[in-house]
Amino acid sequence: MSSNVEINSRPQPDQVLSDIADYVCDFDIQSLDAYDTARNCLMDTIGCGLLALDFPECTKLLGPIVEGTIVPNGARVPGTQFRLDPIKAAWDIGCAIRWLDFNDTWLAAEWGHPSDNLGAILAVADHLSQKNIAAGKSPLLMKDVLTAMIKAHEIQGVIALKNSFNRVGLCHVLLVRVASTAVITKMLGGSRQQIIDAVSQAWLDGSSLRTYRHSPNAGPRKSWAAGDATSRAVRLADLTMRGEIGYPSVLSAKTWGFYDVSFAGNSFVFDQKYGTYVMENILFKISFPAEFHSQTAAEAAVKLHPIVKNRLHEVERIVVHTHESAIRIISKSGPLNNPADRDHCLQYMIAVPLIFGDLVAENYEDEFHENNPLIDELRLKMEIHEHPTYTQEYLEPDKRSIANSLQVYFNDNTKSEVIEINYPVGHKKRRKEGIPMLEQKFKSNLRTRFPTSRCDEIFKLCASQEQLETTPVSDFMEMLMI
Repeated sequence: MSSNVEINSRPQPDQVLSDIADYVCDFDIQSLDAYDTARNCLMDTIGCGLLALDFPECTKLLGPIVEGTIVPNGARVPGTQFRLDPIKAAWDIGCAIRWLDFNDTWLAAEWGHPSDNLGAILAVADHLSQKNIAAGKSPLLMKDVLTAMIKAHEIQGVIALKNSFNRVGLCHVLLVRVASTAVITKMLGGSRQQIIDAVSQAWLDGSSLRTYRHSPNAGPRKSWAAGDATSRAVRLADLTMRGEIGYPSVLSAKTWGFYDVSFAGNSFVFDQKYGTYVMENILFKISFPAEFHSQTAAEAAVKLHPIVKNRLHEVERIVVHTHESAIRIISKSGPLNNPADRDHCLQYMIAVPLIFGDLVAENYEDEFHENNPLIDELRLKMEIHEHPTYTQEYLEPDKRSIANSLQVYFNDNTKSEVIEINYPVGHKKRRKEGIPMLEQKFKSNLRTRFPTSRCDEIFKLCASQEQLETTPVSDFMEMLMI
């Protein structure tokens, strides 16, 4: 046979695909901690989406592609009147969840927000539940939603532990698409082989670039990219269930596979199997709607506010020590051109709470920025330094700190104390402190869309693990309609 003829022998699936499918099909979740955390995650994530509906730049993107479209058994979008096909509903829910950069976070070699997967999970679970009821069958229960959340969190988070997509310029929403595709295919009744096939399609799509997350191009696409990923996951799962085949060596194929095309020829590295680790250790973004690497910096700035609030015009310099990831992602100088640019600027997210004692979503809007020139004046006075210990402990599995420290120097040669915070309030090491705050955050977000009686009803349900888990998805989603 000629050496120029390639042997067309279809390979076995890449191990990464098989491992994901085996986990989704066979792993039995026994961790009560994972289910309890998933319940809190559900509350927080839905609340973030509801709050985003106060912002027209978000709501203008929501709703049917063709106005007036009627969808039988359409999936509901919380906080709205929309009933959409599951693909667009996943887009809308995912977009709202991510819009304010206020939902949960996972930090490792790769970063991301695993609750982004809820866009696909809720949309498909609601549609299937209504469809089942119409056919005289039982709806899915909210425990099914929590189970899918735990597994989607785990797939996205475990891949992220040792594999940095950002270092090759790729966006982490790729992992949202992969994780959502896996759990949605299972939810649709897919077999192990169909999950492998669908997940291969998710990798085959490649990845969007991180361009829209970084200076000088940061923009609002980063707020709807996750919705786009969850929507695509639902579409790929649906195509697979209609009979589309998979591509077994999508990762490892020479020249044409993901590793060679998009990952500098490197294979993925794993140091643990899929379980419940990610949900149990997820980082809740409780205090501030800000990129997570800045959470402890903003908290430190709030602590410094009483000391500096009457001396802001006397500030000579502000010395910030942080970890390498924060410097690489969110440290920037120069003009900030839109809200998405500002909520990914470490200096901005320090300056605002130094001046005002808090940091809220409205602080990123154009009008607020334009009316407060002192923010940019303080930005210019900041020195950003990497602290080697912070960088090291950021990656240590038993610590996973997200540390920042601040010190303010004044023109009269006096200075503030150093305020150092290693773990944000949403970290597992601060769960006891954080969960009551998370519940208050959820209550506050509910009040932006619903009357008091409905807020109380929703919170009471979500606060009870047993009651929530046994609630039909269709009933739960109906409560969230306006």
